Amino acid sequence: MDPLDFTGRAVVVTGGTRGIGAAVARAFQAAGAHVLVCARTAPSSDPLPPSPSATPRAGGVAPAFFQADVRDPVQAAALIAEAVRRFGRLDVLINNAGGAPTASADTASPRLHAKVIELNLIAPLHVSQAANAVMREQATGGVILMIGSVSGTRPSPGTAAYGAAKAGLHHLATSLAAEWAPKVRVNSLVVGPVDSGAGPDREAVARTVPMGRAASAGEVAGACLLLASPLAGYVTGASLAVHGGGEWPAYLADLRDTAYRAEK
Repeated sequence: MDPLDFTGRAVVVTGGTRGIGAAVARAFQAAGAHVLVCARTAPSSDPLPPSPSATPRAGGVAPAFFQADVRDPVQAAALIAEAVRRFGRLDVLINNAGGAPTASADTASPRLHAKVIELNLIAPLHVSQAANAVMREQATGGVILMIGSVSGTRPSPGTAAYGAAKAGLHHLATSLAAEWAPKVRVNSLVVGPVDSGAGPDREAVARTVPMGRAASAGEVAGACLLLASPLAGYVTGASLAVHGGGEWPAYLADLRDTAYRAEK
């Protein structure tokens, strides 16, 4: 039996129409799962055509879409209700929706700080509460994964509220894991730089990450498949680092530069 076969399972991915969320949705869909993604605005066209590498288990069916702003607890509950209506169950929830603009903490507005914390911390709690109410009644229980960030594990200048929210998200996962075990497993992923085709210069990222590059969104999706699978059946309240080994301390810059030039 393939432990990464999710045939017949139902999966919800928040913020699942682009970036990491889209990759996660495609990965579960390719593994045979029924997948529902959500976003605040409806895409102008099919946001998630079946992956070209999808296995036969996927059946060529693209993930379904539901419009919801998960910062609103009513809409968060409606998202979970829609998954149950469509699929008759809910096995995996990926709390991926999040993000924040760069803004100095001394000039950012109170409203911005509140919105950032709302999206990155409070919204996952809303969705998780609704998901737990379904999963705890199922014989097979369920799995909830939080897409966290290295910003929540070290100083996050320029995105202070975001870093604080992600730190809270990691802690939230451990608390929910303790409360909702053994029926529902809750874990977080501590994600480092992800190659989106934009953002920081790739060479600059390569010089600060021991693995020498940013992660791909697909690699984050693979970690989600692992944590949601029976292979991790005893893992709950854990944080899985998907950050390529972390970040080189700034005081090692001279040593790192010398080694980097030698490799070139």
